[in-house]
Amino acid sequence: MQLENLLLEINEGIATVTVNRPAAMNAMTVSTLEELEGVVAEISRNPAIRAAILTGAGAKAFVAGADIAVMRDMTSTQARDLALMAHRIYAAIERSPKTFIAAVNGYALGGGCELAMACDIRVASENARFGQPEINIGILPGFGGTQRLPRLVGKGRALEIILTGEMIDAREALRIGLVNRVTTQADLMDEARKLAAKIASKGLVALKLCKEAVGNGLEMDLTRACAYEAELFGYSFSTTDQKEGMAAFLEKRPAVFRDS
Repeated sequence: MQLENLLLEINEGIATVTVNRPAAMNAMTVSTLEELEGVVAEISRNPAIRAAILTGAGAKAFVAGADIAVMRDMTSTQARDLALMAHRIYAAIERSPKTFIAAVNGYALGGGCELAMACDIRVASENARFGQPEINIGILPGFGGTQRLPRLVGKGRALEIILTGEMIDAREALRIGLVNRVTTQADLMDEARKLAAKIASKGLVALKLCKEAVGNGLEMDLTRACAYEAELFGYSFSTTDQKEGMAAFLEKRPAVFRDS
Protein backbone atom coordinates (compact mmCIF):
# COMPACT_ATOMS: atom_id res chain seq x y z
CA MET A 1 0.00 0.00 0.00
CA GLN A 2 1.48 3.34 -1.12
CA LEU A 3 1.20 5.94 1.66
CA GLU A 4 2.01 9.63 1.45
CA ASN A 5 0.26 11.06 4.50
CA LEU A 6 0.53 8.13 6.90
CA LEU A 7 3.27 5.90 8.24
CA LEU A 8 2.52 2.26 9.01
CA GLU A 9 4.80 0.09 11.13
CA ILE A 10 4.03 -3.46 12.21
CA ASN A 11 6.08 -4.94 15.04
CA GLU A 12 5.32 -8.00 17.18
CA GLY A 13 1.66 -8.03 16.20
CA ILE A 14 1.10 -4.33 16.89
CA ALA A 15 0.47 -1.85 14.06
CA THR A 16 1.47 1.77 14.64
CA VAL A 17 -0.25 4.26 12.33
CA THR A 18 1.17 7.79 12.32
CA VAL A 19 -0.52 10.74 10.64
CA ASN A 20 2.57 12.24 9.02
CA ARG A 21 1.85 15.87 8.15
CA PRO A 22 3.63 17.65 11.01
CA ALA A 23 4.11 20.90 9.07
CA ALA A 24 0.30 21.13 8.83
CA MET A 25 -0.26 19.97 12.44
CA ASN A 26 -1.31 16.62 10.92
CA ALA A 27 -4.56 18.21 9.68
CA MET A 28 -6.88 15.79 7.92
CA THR A 29 -7.29 15.98 4.14
CA VAL A 30 -9.39 13.83 1.84
CA SER A 31 -6.28 11.95 0.72
CA THR A 32 -5.32 11.33 4.36
CA LEU A 33 -8.77 9.95 5.05
CA GLU A 34 -8.57 7.73 1.97
CA GLU A 35 -5.23 6.33 3.13
CA LEU A 36 -6.60 5.82 6.64
CA GLU A 37 -9.53 3.86 5.25
CA GLY A 38 -7.17 1.47 3.47
CA VAL A 39 -4.92 1.09 6.49
CA VAL A 40 -7.83 0.36 8.84
CA ALA A 41 -9.09 -2.29 6.42
CA GLU A 42 -5.63 -3.87 6.23
CA ILE A 43 -5.26 -3.94 10.01
CA SER A 44 -8.72 -5.45 10.44
CA ARG A 45 -8.13 -8.33 8.02
CA ASN A 46 -4.44 -9.03 8.69
CA PRO A 47 -4.18 -12.04 11.04
CA ALA A 48 -0.63 -11.02 12.02
CA ILE A 49 -1.91 -7.77 13.57
CA ARG A 50 -3.54 -8.05 16.98
CA ALA A 51 -3.81 -4.40 18.06
CA ALA A 52 -3.17 -0.94 16.62
CA ILE A 53 -1.94 2.44 17.86
CA LEU A 54 -2.93 5.70 16.14
CA THR A 55 -0.78 8.78 16.73
CA GLY A 56 0.51 11.93 15.04
CA ALA A 57 3.98 12.89 13.85
CA GLY A 58 5.93 15.42 15.90
CA ALA A 59 5.37 16.72 19.40
CA LYS A 60 2.72 19.36 18.68
CA ALA A 61 -0.30 17.60 17.28
CA PHE A 62 -2.15 14.32 17.15
CA VAL A 63 -4.49 15.67 14.48
CA ALA A 64 -5.36 19.37 14.67
CA GLY A 65 -8.64 19.05 12.81
CA ALA A 66 -9.44 19.05 9.11
CA ASP A 67 -7.80 21.29 6.52
CA ILE A 68 -9.85 24.51 6.65
CA ALA A 69 -8.23 25.91 3.51
CA VAL A 70 -9.64 22.95 1.59
CA MET A 71 -13.05 23.03 3.26
CA ARG A 72 -13.66 26.79 2.94
CA ASP A 73 -15.15 26.70 -0.56
CA MET A 74 -17.01 23.39 -0.29
CA THR A 75 -20.66 23.23 -1.26
CA SER A 76 -23.23 21.76 1.13
CA THR A 77 -23.19 18.53 -0.86
CA GLN A 78 -19.40 18.29 -0.78
CA ALA A 79 -19.34 18.97 2.96
CA ARG A 80 -21.97 16.28 3.60
CA ASP A 81 -20.05 13.79 1.46
CA LEU A 82 -16.84 14.56 3.39
CA ALA A 83 -18.66 13.99 6.69
CA LEU A 84 -20.15 10.71 5.44
CA MET A 85 -16.69 9.56 4.32
CA ALA A 86 -15.21 10.30 7.76
CA HIS A 87 -18.16 8.59 9.48
CA ARG A 88 -17.58 5.47 7.37
CA ILE A 89 -13.88 5.33 8.24
CA TYR A 90 -14.30 6.12 11.93
CA ALA A 91 -17.07 3.52 12.20
CA ALA A 92 -14.73 0.97 10.61
CA ILE A 93 -12.32 1.60 13.49
CA GLU A 94 -15.09 1.00 16.00
CA ARG A 95 -16.30 -2.14 14.20
CA SER A 96 -12.83 -3.57 13.64
CA PRO A 97 -12.12 -6.87 15.41
CA LYS A 98 -8.78 -5.36 16.42
CA THR A 99 -8.35 -2.96 19.35
CA PHE A 100 -7.36 0.61 18.39
CA ILE A 101 -5.52 2.80 20.89
CA ALA A 102 -5.17 6.55 20.31
CA ALA A 103 -1.82 7.88 21.54
CA VAL A 104 -2.64 11.59 21.70
CA ASN A 105 0.63 13.50 21.57
CA GLY A 106 -0.60 17.11 21.28
CA TYR A 107 -3.56 18.93 19.79
CA ALA A 108 -6.57 16.70 19.09
CA LEU A 109 -9.05 19.16 17.70
CA GLY A 110 -12.12 18.84 15.50
CA GLY A 111 -11.71 15.80 13.30
CA GLY A 112 -8.66 14.82 15.35
CA CYS A 113 -10.63 14.72 18.59
CA GLU A 114 -13.30 12.78 16.72
CA LEU A 115 -10.69 10.31 15.44
CA ALA A 116 -9.41 9.74 18.98
CA MET A 117 -12.97 9.16 20.20
CA ALA A 118 -13.53 6.52 17.51
CA CYS A 119 -10.66 4.50 18.99
CA ASP A 120 -11.34 2.00 21.75
CA ILE A 121 -8.91 3.47 24.28
CA ARG A 122 -7.21 6.87 24.52
CA VAL A 123 -3.82 7.55 26.13
CA ALA A 124 -2.74 11.20 26.26
CA SER A 125 0.51 13.00 26.91
CA GLU A 126 0.51 15.81 29.46
CA ASN A 127 0.68 18.41 26.68
CA ALA A 128 -2.37 17.03 24.84
CA ARG A 129 -5.26 19.39 24.21
CA PHE A 130 -8.76 18.34 23.15
CA GLY A 131 -11.58 20.32 21.63
CA GLN A 132 -14.36 20.69 19.09
CA PRO A 133 -13.74 24.27 17.91
CA GLU A 134 -16.03 24.12 14.86
CA ILE A 135 -18.45 26.61 16.44
CA ASN A 136 -15.72 29.26 16.10
CA ILE A 137 -15.85 29.01 12.30
CA GLY A 138 -19.60 28.85 11.98
CA ILE A 139 -20.18 25.10 11.66
CA LEU A 140 -20.74 22.08 13.92
CA PRO A 141 -18.65 18.95 14.40
CA GLY A 142 -19.20 16.71 11.37
CA PHE A 143 -17.07 13.63 11.97
CA GLY A 144 -19.06 12.24 14.91
CA GLY A 145 -18.28 14.78 17.62
CA THR A 146 -21.87 15.58 18.52
CA GLN A 147 -22.57 11.87 18.97
CA ARG A 148 -19.46 10.24 20.44
CA LEU A 149 -18.54 13.04 22.85
CA PRO A 150 -21.81 12.95 24.87
CA ARG A 151 -21.64 9.16 24.94
CA LEU A 152 -18.20 9.41 26.54
CA VAL A 153 -18.54 12.38 28.90
CA GLY A 154 -22.28 13.03 29.21
CA LYS A 155 -24.60 15.55 27.55
CA GLY A 156 -23.81 18.58 29.69
CA ARG A 157 -20.03 18.42 29.47
CA ALA A 158 -20.20 17.58 25.76
CA LEU A 159 -22.41 20.58 25.02
CA GLU A 160 -20.11 22.88 26.98
CA ILE A 161 -17.11 21.74 24.94
CA ILE A 162 -19.01 21.94 21.63
CA LEU A 163 -20.86 25.22 22.25
CA THR A 164 -17.89 27.17 23.64
CA GLY A 165 -15.33 25.75 21.23
CA GLU A 166 -12.78 25.88 24.05
CA MET A 167 -9.97 23.38 24.50
CA ILE A 168 -9.46 21.23 27.58
CA ASP A 169 -6.14 19.86 28.76
CA ALA A 170 -5.19 16.23 29.31
CA ARG A 171 -5.92 16.21 33.05
CA GLU A 172 -9.42 17.60 32.52
CA ALA A 173 -9.96 15.09 29.72
CA LEU A 174 -8.99 12.34 32.15
CA ARG A 175 -11.26 13.72 34.87
CA ILE A 176 -14.35 13.76 32.66
CA GLY A 177 -13.65 10.37 31.07
CA LEU A 178 -12.56 11.48 27.61
CA VAL A 179 -9.18 9.72 27.99
CA ASN A 180 -8.16 6.61 29.88
CA ARG A 181 -4.62 7.54 30.93
CA VAL A 182 -2.26 10.53 31.00
CA THR A 183 1.49 10.17 30.81
CA THR A 184 4.52 12.27 29.97
CA GLN A 185 5.28 13.08 26.36
CA ALA A 186 8.47 11.00 26.60
CA ASP A 187 6.60 7.95 27.91
CA LEU A 188 3.52 8.20 25.71
CA MET A 189 4.40 5.67 23.03
CA ASP A 190 5.90 3.22 25.53
CA GLU A 191 2.71 3.41 27.57
CA ALA A 192 0.58 2.86 24.47
CA ARG A 193 2.73 -0.08 23.32
CA LYS A 194 2.60 -1.73 26.74
CA LEU A 195 -1.16 -1.43 26.75
CA ALA A 196 -1.39 -2.73 23.18
CA ALA A 197 0.88 -5.67 24.02
CA LYS A 198 -1.23 -6.60 27.04
CA ILE A 199 -4.39 -6.57 24.93
CA ALA A 200 -2.66 -8.40 22.06
CA SER A 201 -1.82 -11.26 24.42
CA LYS A 202 -5.50 -12.13 24.74
CA GLY A 203 -7.52 -14.26 22.33
CA LEU A 204 -8.72 -12.33 19.29
CA VAL A 205 -12.13 -14.02 19.34
CA ALA A 206 -12.85 -12.87 22.88
CA LEU A 207 -11.50 -9.39 22.13
CA LYS A 208 -13.79 -9.10 19.12
CA LEU A 209 -16.80 -10.32 21.11
CA CYS A 210 -16.07 -7.84 23.92
CA LYS A 211 -15.97 -4.95 21.44
CA GLU A 212 -19.24 -6.10 19.89
CA ALA A 213 -20.94 -6.53 23.25
CA VAL A 214 -20.03 -3.03 24.44
CA GLY A 215 -20.43 -1.19 21.14
CA ASN A 216 -23.70 -2.75 20.04
CA GLY A 217 -25.09 -3.04 23.54
CA LEU A 218 -24.87 0.71 24.09
CA GLU A 219 -27.41 1.17 21.30
CA MET A 220 -29.95 -1.12 23.02
CA ASP A 221 -32.06 -0.88 26.14
CA LEU A 222 -30.61 -2.77 29.11
CA THR A 223 -32.87 -5.82 28.80
CA ARG A 224 -32.06 -6.38 25.13
CA ALA A 225 -28.37 -5.60 25.72
CA CYS A 226 -28.08 -8.21 28.47
CA ALA A 227 -29.83 -10.79 26.27
CA TYR A 228 -27.37 -9.92 23.49
CA GLU A 229 -24.46 -10.34 25.92
CA ALA A 230 -25.79 -13.77 26.93
CA GLU A 231 -25.85 -14.85 23.27
CA LEU A 232 -22.24 -13.78 22.77
CA PHE A 233 -21.25 -15.38 26.07
CA GLY A 234 -22.77 -18.66 24.93
CA TYR A 235 -21.08 -18.41 21.55
CA SER A 236 -17.69 -17.93 23.23
CA PHE A 237 -18.01 -21.44 24.71
CA SER A 238 -17.94 -22.89 21.19
CA THR A 239 -14.42 -21.55 20.53
CA THR A 240 -11.06 -23.24 20.91
CA ASP A 241 -9.83 -20.14 22.74
CA GLN A 242 -12.36 -20.80 25.53
CA LYS A 243 -11.16 -24.39 25.86
CA GLU A 244 -7.52 -23.29 25.93
CA GLY A 245 -8.12 -20.33 28.26
CA MET A 246 -9.92 -22.37 30.90
CA ALA A 247 -7.52 -25.30 30.63
CA ALA A 248 -4.56 -22.96 31.06
CA PHE A 249 -6.18 -21.34 34.10
CA LEU A 250 -6.80 -24.71 35.78
CA GLU A 251 -3.32 -25.97 34.86
CA LYS A 252 -1.73 -22.73 36.14
CA ARG A 253 0.09 -21.96 32.89
CA PRO A 254 -0.04 -19.14 30.30
CA ALA A 255 -2.75 -19.61 27.68
CA VAL A 256 -1.76 -20.04 24.03
CA PHE A 257 -4.69 -18.73 22.04
CA ARG A 258 -5.22 -19.83 18.44
CA ASP A 259 -7.86 -17.18 17.62
CA SER A 260 -10.66 -19.57 16.80
